[in-house]
Amino acid sequence: MRKKTTTLSRVLHYVWKYPFSLIGTLLFSLLSVAGSLCIPVLFGDAIDCIVGAGNVDFQGLSAVFAKAVVALAVASLGAWLGSICNNRISCNVVRDLRKDAFHKLEKLPLRYIDSHGHGDTVSRIVADADQFADGLLMGFTQFFTGILTILGTIGFMLFTNWKIGLLVVLLTPASIFVSKFVSSHTHAFFVDQAKIRGEQTAFTEEAISGMKTTQAFAREKANEDTFNEMNARLEKASLKAVFYSSLVNPSTRFINNLVYALVALIGGLQVAKGVFTVGGLTKFLSYANQYTKPFNEISGVITELKSAFACANRIFELLDEQEEPSDRDKPALEDVLGKVELKKVDFAYDKAKPLIENLSVTAEQGKRIAIVGRTGSGKTTLINLLMRFYDVDGGCVCVDGTDVRDITRESLRTHFGMVLQETWLKSGTVRENLTMGKPNCTEEEMIQATKASHAHSFIKRMEKGYDTVLSEDGGSLSEGQKQLLCIARVMLALPPMLILDEATSSIDTRTERKISEAFAKLMQGRTTFIVAHRLSTVRHADCILVMQDGKVVEQGTHETLLKKGGAYAELYNGQFA
Repeated sequence: MRKKTTTLSRVLHYVWKYPFSLIGTLLFSLLSVAGSLCIPVLFGDAIDCIVGAGNVDFQGLSAVFAKAVVALAVASLGAWLGSICNNRISCNVVRDLRKDAFHKLEKLPLRYIDSHGHGDTVSRIVADADQFADGLLMGFTQFFTGILTILGTIGFMLFTNWKIGLLVVLLTPASIFVSKFVSSHTHAFFVDQAKIRGEQTAFTEEAISGMKTTQAFAREKANEDTFNEMNARLEKASLKAVFYSSLVNPSTRFINNLVYALVALIGGLQVAKGVFTVGGLTKFLSYANQYTKPFNEISGVITELKSAFACANRIFELLDEQEEPSDRDKPALEDVLGKVELKKVDFAYDKAKPLIENLSVTAEQGKRIAIVGRTGSGKTTLINLLMRFYDVDGGCVCVDGTDVRDITRESLRTHFGMVLQETWLKSGTVRENLTMGKPNCTEEEMIQATKASHAHSFIKRMEKGYDTVLSEDGGSLSEGQKQLLCIARVMLALPPMLILDEATSSIDTRTERKISEAFAKLMQGRTTFIVAHRLSTVRHADCILVMQDGKVVEQGTHETLLKKGGAYAELYNGQFA
């Protein structure tokens, strides 16, 4: 119960940001309800103007119908203006929620991104936010008018005949209890539905992005089976949610119709006794109907809000995740020479499964450090620690003698240039992708960098050259061309420290030789960490670190390690035997 209240209070916190729209909703709802409540009075008067055959007060009827047109116009105008205010509130609230969620996403540690499905996170920000918007809009549209209609009709009925009015008021709460009982049991189903929908979105996103891999390994049938299993669970959860929530409306309608029939019976007897006119009974029956109708609508609103709050709660779960600790109060790293040290470093992704233990490595300024080892030995983890994508559990990582935790992450990362095996391009022009690390560069500097990386020739052959727009996945560019763009990006930025993680894995041998020459010039005077599986690329490194199970088991030059005949020699001979 506390969790629901918290979700509601947080939703209201976003709603209160728009007081004018909220006030407008209340005022226009009041206007719409006032116009609607006047119409039964006028129609009752119109019936009383018809005394009998040949005895009709046409002048009175004309005046009544004129007033009814005005009342109808007022009610319609109020409903239209109220819906505008409702739309503004719901759209602005969802916009703010999405903005906060995306802002939060950028502050979350990489540990969260790695441990949560990307599709599920997207589902929270997009699909769940849409679902929440629909529920919020329906709530604001019908909730206020429903409450005002109930209060207004109670007043009219008690004023017209307080005995029958009191009977209606006392019997109606039965429908409220039924509605509350059913809706209280549907919240869990809507939560389950939102959760499974997130899983399905995550799986679909993964299946689409990895379609080539799926087809290469003939996994289409397995993927289809997995999707069908998720779809079946979603169908089951959705059917339960819809079925139980759909019981609310007919249950309340049944009780309300019983109330209406009872009022008609008692009112008819009152007319027979001369207490009521036929027009007066018509008014009362109209108000009794108007009084019970909002209960049906509100029960539907409550059901919709249950689903909306279940979706909102998933967004709030994202917003409540622990952020990466702020480092704004820490100094920036400046005048970097490039000496990097790892001192007695301990680290594990899962605390129960230690990966790196008591690791100590020193990379002197301007030296080339190669990191080799079998898959899972900790090479990429070491890069994550250097860039401070993850913080060490024990020991420290130092740059020029300063613990990286004592400086800002931004200043640390701006002094590193990275070229990874997995290329990364953003949606935008070739120029925007190249100048990402150095936006104030000149045209000449950019072209010089692309020529050094052998990317200039294929860029010029593109439709608009450097102004060609690329999609996020690089569009029609090959893996090698995308990697050349990433290499050119680093060559343009010229940072004091470099990280090359299989930087030429997608490039042909001839181009790799040319780029190796460019890299050799780039690495002069810069501390460079080279992660490689192809050991031919690390022969000229000043120091080679051989990692195994998170530990450096050997270190030295290529020749020294070969003579030693240990783990490095085994790896090398395995490739070139």
